[in-house]
Amino acid sequence: MDSQGFAVGIADVEAAATRLEGQLVRTRLIESEALNARYDARILFKPECLQRTGSFKFRGAYNRISQFTPKERERGIVAFSSGNHAQGVASSARLFGIKAVIIMPSDAPQTKIANTRSYGAEVVFFDRYSESREAVAVPYIEERGMVLVPPYDDPSIMAGQGTIGLELIAEAGERGLTLDELFVPSGGGGLISGISVAVKAGSPQTRIWGVEPENFDDLRRSLIAGERVTNETGHRSICDAILTPQPGVLTFPINKHNLAGGIAVSDSAVRAAMRDAANHLKLIVEPGGCVALAALAAGEVDIRGKTVAVVLSGGNVDLDIYGGLIAAA
Repeated sequence: MDSQGFAVGIADVEAAATRLEGQLVRTRLIESEALNARYDARILFKPECLQRTGSFKFRGAYNRISQFTPKERERGIVAFSSGNHAQGVASSARLFGIKAVIIMPSDAPQTKIANTRSYGAEVVFFDRYSESREAVAVPYIEERGMVLVPPYDDPSIMAGQGTIGLELIAEAGERGLTLDELFVPSGGGGLISGISVAVKAGSPQTRIWGVEPENFDDLRRSLIAGERVTNETGHRSICDAILTPQPGVLTFPINKHNLAGGIAVSDSAVRAAMRDAANHLKLIVEPGGCVALAALAAGEVDIRGKTVAVVLSGGNVDLDIYGGLIAAA
Protein backbone atom coordinates (compact mmCIF):
# COMPACT_ATOMS: atom_id res chain seq x y z
CA MET A 1 0.00 0.00 0.00
CA ASP A 2 1.35 3.45 -0.89
CA SER A 3 1.27 6.69 1.09
CA GLN A 4 -2.15 7.59 -0.36
CA GLY A 5 -3.70 4.34 0.81
CA PHE A 6 -3.81 2.71 -2.63
CA ALA A 7 -3.10 -1.00 -2.98
CA VAL A 8 -0.07 -0.38 -5.21
CA GLY A 9 2.57 2.35 -5.32
CA ILE A 10 5.55 3.04 -7.55
CA ALA A 11 7.89 1.16 -5.19
CA ASP A 12 5.78 -1.99 -5.72
CA VAL A 13 6.03 -1.64 -9.50
CA GLU A 14 9.78 -1.11 -9.34
CA ALA A 15 10.15 -4.19 -7.12
CA ALA A 16 8.12 -6.21 -9.63
CA ALA A 17 10.43 -5.05 -12.42
CA THR A 18 13.39 -6.38 -10.47
CA ARG A 19 11.73 -9.79 -10.00
CA LEU A 20 10.90 -9.94 -13.71
CA GLU A 21 14.42 -9.20 -14.91
CA GLY A 22 15.51 -11.84 -17.39
CA GLN A 23 12.01 -13.32 -17.69
CA LEU A 24 10.35 -10.95 -20.16
CA VAL A 25 10.40 -10.45 -23.89
CA ARG A 26 11.47 -6.87 -24.53
CA THR A 27 8.45 -5.42 -26.33
CA ARG A 28 9.98 -2.29 -27.84
CA LEU A 29 7.69 0.50 -29.02
CA ILE A 30 6.82 0.47 -32.72
CA GLU A 31 5.02 2.93 -34.98
CA SER A 32 3.53 3.26 -38.44
CA GLU A 33 4.05 6.20 -40.77
CA ALA A 34 0.65 5.51 -42.30
CA LEU A 35 -1.18 5.60 -38.96
CA ASN A 36 0.77 8.67 -37.86
CA ALA A 37 -0.34 10.42 -41.06
CA ARG A 38 -3.95 9.27 -40.72
CA TYR A 39 -4.30 10.64 -37.20
CA ASP A 40 -1.82 13.54 -37.56
CA ALA A 41 -0.06 12.33 -34.41
CA ARG A 42 3.04 10.45 -33.26
CA ILE A 43 1.62 7.09 -32.17
CA LEU A 44 3.79 4.61 -30.27
CA PHE A 45 2.48 1.06 -29.90
CA LYS A 46 3.46 -1.25 -27.03
CA PRO A 47 3.16 -4.75 -28.59
CA GLU A 48 2.45 -6.97 -25.59
CA CYS A 49 0.97 -9.43 -28.08
CA LEU A 50 4.64 -10.40 -28.53
CA GLN A 51 5.17 -10.93 -24.80
CA ARG A 52 5.81 -14.33 -23.25
CA THR A 53 2.55 -16.38 -23.44
CA GLY A 54 1.19 -13.89 -25.99
CA SER A 55 -0.03 -11.20 -23.60
CA PHE A 56 0.90 -8.88 -20.74
CA LYS A 57 -0.54 -11.33 -18.22
CA PHE A 58 2.73 -13.16 -17.66
CA ARG A 59 4.09 -10.08 -15.87
CA GLY A 60 1.58 -10.05 -13.04
CA ALA A 61 1.32 -13.81 -12.71
CA TYR A 62 5.06 -14.27 -12.42
CA ASN A 63 5.38 -11.39 -9.94
CA ARG A 64 2.70 -12.93 -7.71
CA ILE A 65 3.87 -16.53 -7.91
CA SER A 66 7.54 -15.65 -7.43
CA GLN A 67 6.62 -14.46 -3.93
CA PHE A 68 4.96 -17.72 -2.86
CA THR A 69 6.18 -19.28 0.36
CA PRO A 70 7.36 -22.92 0.25
CA LYS A 71 4.07 -24.00 1.84
CA GLU A 72 2.04 -22.09 -0.77
CA ARG A 73 4.01 -23.80 -3.53
CA GLU A 74 3.09 -27.17 -2.07
CA ARG A 75 -0.61 -26.27 -1.97
CA GLY A 76 -0.78 -25.40 -5.68
CA ILE A 77 -2.58 -22.67 -7.60
CA VAL A 78 -6.14 -22.13 -8.78
CA ALA A 79 -7.01 -19.27 -11.14
CA PHE A 80 -9.93 -18.26 -13.31
CA SER A 81 -9.47 -16.71 -16.73
CA SER A 82 -10.77 -16.53 -20.29
CA GLY A 83 -7.28 -17.46 -21.41
CA ASN A 84 -4.55 -14.84 -21.11
CA HIS A 85 -4.27 -14.86 -17.32
CA ALA A 86 -4.64 -18.64 -17.56
CA GLN A 87 -1.55 -18.88 -19.75
CA GLY A 88 0.41 -16.42 -17.63
CA VAL A 89 -0.35 -18.38 -14.47
CA ALA A 90 0.21 -21.80 -16.06
CA SER A 91 3.54 -20.75 -17.55
CA SER A 92 4.74 -19.17 -14.31
CA ALA A 93 3.58 -22.16 -12.25
CA ARG A 94 5.56 -24.49 -14.50
CA LEU A 95 8.69 -22.36 -14.05
CA PHE A 96 8.39 -22.80 -10.28
CA GLY A 97 7.25 -26.45 -10.40
CA ILE A 98 3.82 -25.70 -8.94
CA LYS A 99 0.57 -27.52 -9.81
CA ALA A 100 -2.05 -25.24 -11.38
CA VAL A 101 -5.80 -25.61 -11.97
CA ILE A 102 -7.30 -23.05 -14.33
CA ILE A 103 -11.05 -22.40 -14.49
CA MET A 104 -11.91 -21.22 -18.01
CA PRO A 105 -15.11 -20.29 -19.85
CA SER A 106 -16.31 -23.10 -22.08
CA ASP A 107 -16.36 -20.67 -25.03
CA ALA A 108 -12.76 -19.51 -24.57
CA PRO A 109 -10.70 -19.54 -27.78
CA GLN A 110 -9.32 -22.99 -28.51
CA THR A 111 -5.80 -21.63 -28.84
CA LYS A 112 -5.96 -20.26 -25.29
CA ILE A 113 -7.25 -23.57 -23.95
CA ALA A 114 -4.60 -25.56 -25.80
CA ASN A 115 -1.79 -23.24 -24.76
CA THR A 116 -2.87 -23.35 -21.11
CA ARG A 117 -2.81 -27.14 -21.15
CA SER A 118 0.56 -27.14 -22.91
CA TYR A 119 2.06 -25.47 -19.83
CA GLY A 120 0.90 -28.44 -17.76
CA ALA A 121 -2.15 -26.89 -16.10
CA GLU A 122 -5.43 -28.72 -15.48
CA VAL A 123 -8.35 -26.92 -17.18
CA VAL A 124 -11.87 -26.87 -15.66
CA PHE A 125 -14.68 -25.33 -17.71
CA PHE A 126 -17.67 -23.18 -16.72
CA ASP A 127 -20.44 -21.26 -18.52
CA ARG A 128 -19.58 -17.56 -18.26
CA TYR A 129 -23.22 -16.58 -18.88
CA SER A 130 -24.88 -18.78 -16.24
CA GLU A 131 -22.19 -19.73 -13.71
CA SER A 132 -19.93 -17.82 -11.35
CA ARG A 133 -16.26 -18.56 -11.88
CA GLU A 134 -15.62 -17.63 -8.26
CA ALA A 135 -18.12 -20.27 -7.14
CA VAL A 136 -16.48 -22.90 -9.33
CA ALA A 137 -13.15 -22.10 -7.66
CA VAL A 138 -14.45 -22.54 -4.10
CA PRO A 139 -13.92 -26.33 -3.78
CA TYR A 140 -10.32 -26.01 -4.95
CA ILE A 141 -9.64 -23.31 -2.38
CA GLU A 142 -11.63 -24.64 0.58
CA GLU A 143 -11.34 -28.40 0.10
CA ARG A 144 -7.97 -28.77 -1.62
CA GLY A 145 -6.33 -25.73 -0.05
CA MET A 146 -5.06 -24.29 -3.31
CA VAL A 147 -3.92 -20.66 -3.47
CA LEU A 148 -6.08 -18.33 -5.59
CA VAL A 149 -4.17 -16.14 -8.03
CA PRO A 150 -6.83 -13.65 -9.18
CA PRO A 151 -6.73 -12.07 -12.64
CA TYR A 152 -6.56 -8.43 -11.58
CA ASP A 153 -7.67 -7.55 -8.04
CA ASP A 154 -4.36 -8.35 -6.35
CA PRO A 155 -1.53 -5.93 -5.50
CA SER A 156 1.22 -8.19 -6.89
CA ILE A 157 -0.71 -8.76 -10.12
CA MET A 158 -1.30 -5.04 -10.54
CA ALA A 159 2.33 -4.19 -9.78
CA GLY A 160 3.55 -6.74 -12.31
CA GLN A 161 1.37 -5.29 -15.05
CA GLY A 162 2.58 -1.84 -14.07
CA THR A 163 6.06 -2.67 -15.33
CA ILE A 164 4.69 -1.85 -18.79
CA GLY A 165 4.31 1.73 -17.62
CA LEU A 166 7.93 1.88 -16.50
CA GLU A 167 9.02 0.68 -19.93
CA LEU A 168 6.74 3.13 -21.74
CA ILE A 169 8.14 6.15 -19.92
CA ALA A 170 11.75 4.96 -20.17
CA GLU A 171 11.63 4.30 -23.88
CA ALA A 172 9.74 7.49 -24.69
CA GLY A 173 12.46 9.31 -22.75
CA GLU A 174 15.16 7.57 -24.78
CA ARG A 175 13.53 9.04 -27.89
CA GLY A 176 13.26 12.48 -26.32
CA LEU A 177 9.45 12.24 -26.20
CA THR A 178 6.84 13.06 -23.60
CA LEU A 179 3.55 11.16 -23.80
CA ASP A 180 0.49 13.38 -24.07
CA GLU A 181 -2.13 10.63 -24.17
CA LEU A 182 -2.08 6.92 -23.31
CA PHE A 183 -4.78 4.42 -24.30
CA VAL A 184 -4.99 1.09 -22.45
CA PRO A 185 -7.45 -1.84 -22.69
CA SER A 186 -9.44 -2.39 -19.52
CA GLY A 187 -11.30 -5.39 -18.13
CA GLY A 188 -11.11 -5.60 -14.37
CA GLY A 189 -8.56 -2.80 -14.33
CA GLY A 190 -5.40 -4.59 -13.21
CA LEU A 191 -3.41 -3.63 -16.31
CA ILE A 192 -4.41 0.00 -16.47
CA SER A 193 -4.19 0.61 -12.72
CA GLY A 194 -0.65 -0.75 -12.57
CA ILE A 195 0.41 1.15 -15.67
CA SER A 196 -1.15 4.34 -14.36
CA VAL A 197 0.87 4.17 -11.14
CA ALA A 198 4.12 3.96 -13.09
CA VAL A 199 3.18 6.52 -15.73
CA LYS A 200 1.92 9.12 -13.28
CA ALA A 201 5.12 8.74 -11.25
CA GLY A 202 7.31 9.34 -14.29
CA SER A 203 5.11 11.56 -16.46
CA PRO A 204 2.34 13.15 -14.37
CA GLN A 205 1.07 15.27 -17.27
CA THR A 206 0.20 12.22 -19.40
CA ARG A 207 -3.55 11.65 -19.69
CA ILE A 208 -4.56 7.99 -19.41
CA TRP A 209 -7.71 6.54 -21.00
CA GLY A 210 -9.28 3.15 -20.29
CA VAL A 211 -10.87 1.46 -23.31
CA GLU A 212 -13.59 -1.20 -23.18
CA PRO A 213 -16.12 -2.89 -25.49
CA GLU A 214 -19.59 -1.41 -25.76
CA ASN A 215 -21.98 -2.85 -23.14
CA PHE A 216 -18.97 -3.89 -21.04
CA ASP A 217 -17.89 -0.31 -20.24
CA ASP A 218 -18.18 -0.64 -16.48
CA LEU A 219 -14.97 1.31 -15.90
CA ARG A 220 -16.13 4.24 -18.06
CA ARG A 221 -19.49 4.40 -16.32
CA SER A 222 -17.92 3.92 -12.89
CA LEU A 223 -15.57 6.84 -13.48
CA ILE A 224 -18.55 9.01 -14.38
CA ALA A 225 -20.56 7.82 -11.37
CA GLY A 226 -17.62 8.06 -8.99
CA GLU A 227 -18.28 4.53 -7.72
CA ARG A 228 -18.16 0.97 -9.00
CA VAL A 229 -21.11 0.01 -11.22
CA THR A 230 -21.96 -3.32 -12.81
CA ASN A 231 -22.58 -4.21 -16.44
CA GLU A 232 -26.01 -5.39 -17.45
CA THR A 233 -26.18 -9.09 -18.25
CA GLY A 234 -27.17 -10.57 -21.59
CA HIS A 235 -24.65 -8.81 -23.82
CA ARG A 236 -21.89 -10.39 -25.88
CA SER A 237 -18.71 -9.16 -27.53
CA ILE A 238 -15.83 -10.52 -29.57
CA CYS A 239 -13.46 -9.06 -26.92
CA ASP A 240 -13.45 -12.19 -24.72
CA ALA A 241 -10.27 -11.22 -22.84
CA ILE A 242 -11.76 -8.13 -21.17
CA LEU A 243 -15.38 -9.04 -20.43
CA THR A 244 -15.67 -8.42 -16.69
CA PRO A 245 -18.80 -7.56 -14.69
CA GLN A 246 -17.43 -4.54 -12.82
CA PRO A 247 -14.16 -2.82 -11.86
CA GLY A 248 -12.03 -4.39 -9.16
CA VAL A 249 -12.24 -3.37 -5.52
CA LEU A 250 -8.51 -2.60 -5.46
CA THR A 251 -8.09 -1.38 -9.02
CA PHE A 252 -10.92 1.16 -9.14
CA PRO A 253 -9.67 3.63 -6.50
CA ILE A 254 -6.36 3.89 -8.37
CA ASN A 255 -8.08 4.31 -11.71
CA LYS A 256 -10.49 6.86 -10.29
CA HIS A 257 -7.50 8.90 -9.11
CA ASN A 258 -5.24 8.50 -12.16
CA LEU A 259 -7.40 8.20 -15.26
CA ALA A 260 -8.71 10.98 -17.49
CA GLY A 261 -11.73 8.89 -18.46
CA GLY A 262 -13.04 5.86 -20.32
CA ILE A 263 -13.98 5.12 -23.91
CA ALA A 264 -16.31 2.41 -25.21
CA VAL A 265 -15.77 0.95 -28.69
CA SER A 266 -17.95 -1.25 -30.89
CA ASP A 267 -17.03 -4.70 -32.12
CA SER A 268 -16.96 -3.35 -35.68
CA ALA A 269 -14.45 -0.68 -34.63
CA VAL A 270 -12.33 -3.39 -33.01
CA ARG A 271 -12.35 -5.45 -36.19
CA ALA A 272 -11.19 -2.41 -38.15
CA ALA A 273 -8.42 -1.84 -35.61
CA MET A 274 -7.32 -5.47 -35.95
CA ARG A 275 -7.05 -4.93 -39.71
CA ASP A 276 -4.95 -1.82 -39.11
CA ALA A 277 -2.66 -3.73 -36.76
CA ALA A 278 -2.18 -6.44 -39.38
CA ASN A 279 -1.78 -4.07 -42.33
CA HIS A 280 0.37 -1.35 -40.81
CA LEU A 281 2.11 -2.98 -37.82
CA LYS A 282 2.27 -6.55 -39.16
CA LEU A 283 0.91 -7.82 -35.86
CA ILE A 284 -1.77 -10.36 -34.96
CA VAL A 285 -3.72 -8.73 -32.12
CA GLU A 286 -6.73 -10.34 -30.47
CA PRO A 287 -9.98 -8.35 -30.20
CA GLY A 288 -9.66 -7.42 -26.52
CA GLY A 289 -6.03 -6.51 -27.09
CA CYS A 290 -6.92 -4.09 -29.87
CA VAL A 291 -9.58 -1.90 -28.23
CA ALA A 292 -7.08 0.86 -27.43
CA LEU A 293 -6.19 1.20 -31.10
CA ALA A 294 -9.91 1.23 -31.92
CA ALA A 295 -10.31 4.18 -29.55
CA LEU A 296 -8.20 6.40 -31.78
CA ALA A 297 -10.79 6.21 -34.56
CA ALA A 298 -13.60 6.93 -32.10
CA GLY A 299 -12.41 10.53 -32.02
CA GLU A 300 -13.46 11.18 -28.42
CA VAL A 301 -9.94 12.38 -27.61
CA ASP A 302 -8.28 14.96 -29.87
CA ILE A 303 -4.82 13.55 -30.56
CA ARG A 304 -3.83 15.78 -33.47
CA GLY A 305 -0.27 17.00 -33.11
CA LYS A 306 0.27 14.95 -29.96
CA THR A 307 2.50 12.07 -28.89
CA VAL A 308 0.30 9.10 -28.08
CA ALA A 309 0.96 5.61 -26.71
CA VAL A 310 -1.32 2.64 -27.33
CA VAL A 311 -1.05 -0.69 -25.49
CA LEU A 312 -1.77 -3.74 -27.64
CA SER A 313 -2.32 -6.11 -24.75
CA GLY A 314 -2.54 -9.56 -26.32
CA GLY A 315 -2.47 -11.66 -29.46
CA ASN A 316 -4.04 -14.99 -28.48
CA VAL A 317 -6.79 -15.61 -31.02
CA ASP A 318 -7.83 -18.67 -33.00
CA LEU A 319 -6.48 -18.11 -36.51
CA ASP A 320 -9.58 -19.43 -38.30
CA ILE A 321 -11.72 -16.97 -36.31
CA TYR A 322 -9.14 -14.21 -36.74
CA GLY A 323 -9.39 -14.42 -40.53
CA GLY A 324 -13.11 -13.83 -40.39
CA LEU A 325 -12.79 -10.97 -37.92
CA ILE A 326 -10.35 -8.97 -40.03
CA ALA A 327 -12.06 -9.65 -43.37
CA ALA A 328 -13.34 -6.41 -44.84
CA ALA A 329 -17.08 -5.92 -44.42
